[in-house]
Amino acid sequence: MAAAVLLGACGNGGGQWGGNGPQQPPQVTATTMHREAVPVGIELPGRTSAQLVAQVRARVDGIVLRQEFKDGSEVKAGQRLYKIDPAAYIASLNSAEATLQKAQANLASTTATVERYKILIARNAVSRQDYDNAVAAEGQAAADVASGKAAVEAARINLGYTDVVSPISGRAGISQVTAGAYVQASQATLMNTVQSIDPIKVDLTQSSVEGLRLRREYASGKLKSVGPDKAKVTLVLEDGSAYPHAGSLQFTDITVDPSTGSVTVRALFPNPDRVLLPGMFVHARIEEGVLESAFLVPQVAVTHDPQGNATALVVGPDNKVAQRKLRLGGTRGDKWIVETGLEDGERVIVGGAQRVQPGALVQVLPAENKTVASNLQ
Repeated sequence: MAAAVLLGACGNGGGQWGGNGPQQPPQVTATTMHREAVPVGIELPGRTSAQLVAQVRARVDGIVLRQEFKDGSEVKAGQRLYKIDPAAYIASLNSAEATLQKAQANLASTTATVERYKILIARNAVSRQDYDNAVAAEGQAAADVASGKAAVEAARINLGYTDVVSPISGRAGISQVTAGAYVQASQATLMNTVQSIDPIKVDLTQSSVEGLRLRREYASGKLKSVGPDKAKVTLVLEDGSAYPHAGSLQFTDITVDPSTGSVTVRALFPNPDRVLLPGMFVHARIEEGVLESAFLVPQVAVTHDPQGNATALVVGPDNKVAQRKLRLGGTRGDKWIVETGLEDGERVIVGGAQRVQPGALVQVLPAENKTVASNLQ
């Protein structure tokens, strides 16, 4: 029995006296890093708002006869939305026109009198006082004509206000009045609201500290500006989906909100399909500049030490592992933007890093081998 136990121990390949030769270095996957120009952006929260908002209000008193559009439909500038009973305003216009005609007839009479008196006064056939009175009467008649014309114009304008039209092109909201409702000009009765949402505005909130940092980086030359007319703005909607149309940056407010320490950044987006509606919450990414020399490192390759410093494991020319401290400059997609800490051409471990330590000898596989890389995660 003792001999059998001894033979069994000697036959175990994992024993001290047996073995399968020298242990192979652990396998890792790595990708080679190269410096490149990296667009730098920032993500900001914001709200959408209509580019133009027009409140349609009553400008004359009267009964609404009919509504000539569908709630929520697209309307054109100048399109009639409501019709107010015009009977009283037609009568006012007719009265004003009659008063004007009377004034014009009186002016013709007084003008003829003045012309006759001019001849007679030369012959001393009328007194100077009579002539002056005739001239004054002519002037008063002319003033009555001017007043009559103004009254006719005012009456015509009020009659026109019985056609309630849309001041802008856009989408009409829910009607606030119905046929038979009484509206008043003195109360400026709200009848509807029309909003133009193509294009649509997006007001974003940016920290004033972040804006100060960007200005310093522009001044130092670290960040190259793409120019206000070239800044690309993209949107992520409330459900997490990407908005298909890119926007343009309009302006940045110069006033900092003292309660939040932020400024408003406005962008304009095309909205041909009416996907964006006023009041929606969105996230926007603004391409603010270009970092001339940086590395794009996969996020799986970057970890943080107990002090919070970003680190990555690299493989040297001798296939030994070394650790690098990194300075990060944000993210782009699924990669970190690394400003310092790496050298051009270094290989960063992206798979199998949990099985190695700095100074260990490793066998490097290309990161493009996705099957092996996924097995090493």
